[in-house]
Amino acid sequence: MTQDELKTLVGQAALQYVTPGSIVGVGTGSTVDKFIDALAASGVQIAGAVSSSVRSTERMQALGIKILEAAEVDSLKVYIDGADEIDEAGHMVKGGGAALTREKIVADLAERFVCIADESKLVKVLGAFPLPVEVIPMAAAQIARRFAALGAAATLRAGCVTDNGCHILDVRGLQITDPQAFERDVNQWPGVVTVGVFARNKAAVCLLGTSSGVKTLDFSRA
Repeated sequence: MTQDELKTLVGQAALQYVTPGSIVGVGTGSTVDKFIDALAASGVQIAGAVSSSVRSTERMQALGIKILEAAEVDSLKVYIDGADEIDEAGHMVKGGGAALTREKIVADLAERFVCIADESKLVKVLGAFPLPVEVIPMAAAQIARRFAALGAAATLRAGCVTDNGCHILDVRGLQITDPQAFERDVNQWPGVVTVGVFARNKAAVCLLGTSSGVKTLDFSRA
């Protein structure tokens, strides 16, 4: 199957985690687009969705799915989103679509994070995919120097302004062997809005699209 077909497969598989009548957290990206389309076509009635980006909001509204603001809900049963990388413990790198901060906010509301991805995203160690870091514009050069001191190269994503009015640095040359410590440390650097490591809000389940179908990886005890 093509990568697009695998994305469609896992987008449809994620419907099993949607409880009728509930409010669903919805992420961002091409794989999530497949889930949104599957949800709209399924006929499953939900109370609404909390979206992590303008892109997903517009797609869901066009399909008749009610959008709620994060401030309107206390918690979510499930948050469904993709990943740029996911390791064998459920830690992820996210932010290729520049929505990482809002994705973390919505993920933090959810009792369960269900990651939907194709098998190319499963890695032993995070870091091959350039790590997105959302930054306050005036701090971009300063933060890039801090990454350089770690032996990595951080470049400003050209023409990218996030939904929060900030910039994205893409960091290459990292091997993130301790995702929890890395996320905690970089998030404390002045000027960092969010680092794209999702360790505190890691996946509980990953629906992985493979050539032989959807493989379910359960990280709830990892």
